[in-house]
This record gives sequence, C-alpha cells and structure tokens, in this order.
Amino acid sequence: MSDTRTRPAPKAAVILTQSAEERVAALMAKAPEGAIGVKLSTPRRGCSGLAYSVDYVTEETAFDEKIETPGGIFYIDGASVLYLIGSTMDWVEDDFTAGFVFENPNAKGACGCGESFMV
Repeated sequence: MSDTRTRPAPKAAVILTQSAEERVAALMAKAPEGAIGVKLSTPRRGCSGLAYSVDYVTEETAFDEKIETPGGIFYIDGASVLYLIGSTMDWVEDDFTAGFVFENPNAKGACGCGESFMV
C-alpha cells in the first residue's frame, strides 16, 4: 500500500463574488488587444500605505496567483498575496459610484477617504 496522500486543492487567496466575476467578464469583453486577464495588486500609495489596484495584464508573471473565472482569468500579484489572503472582492454599483470593494481581514486600518489600507 502506498503512503501517498491526496490533499484538497488550496483555496484562492481572494474570493470573488458573483458580481465581481461578472465585472471581470465585462472588462475582458472590452479588453484592449493583447490583454490576457485582469490583475489585482497592492501598490504603495495613499496615506495608509497600500492601495488596491485592478488593471489589465498582457503576460503572466512568475509567482502570480491565477484564478479562472467564467469570464476570464483573474490574477493576483505574487507580492500582494500575503496582504490579501482571506479577502473577498465584490463589485458594487449604486446611483453615485461604482467600483470594486474589498473585505480584507488583514487590513489593520484605512485612511479616511478609503483609498488605502495598512497591514
């Protein structure tokens, strides 16, 4: 008998809501030529240190996490994964604003305007 054990596949660092997946699909439907997906990163910006940034990506980068959604590939920047583990990404629209909203259990605080967060 073999000592081999099967482990379940690891969960994605970020969970996308159905609304976020639909927005990724809409973005990919009108993506510029050469775009292979949409990528989430956390560049240093704002008064609290890190911000969420979602952009088109034209090539895969080593160590990025790759999540296949029904509407296209969603990437998470490899250097940002540790700041995002356990987060949920949603797309929210109302009469005045529209944008991705993040529920991040790693964020220890945020600036007053909501543009940046700290871990």
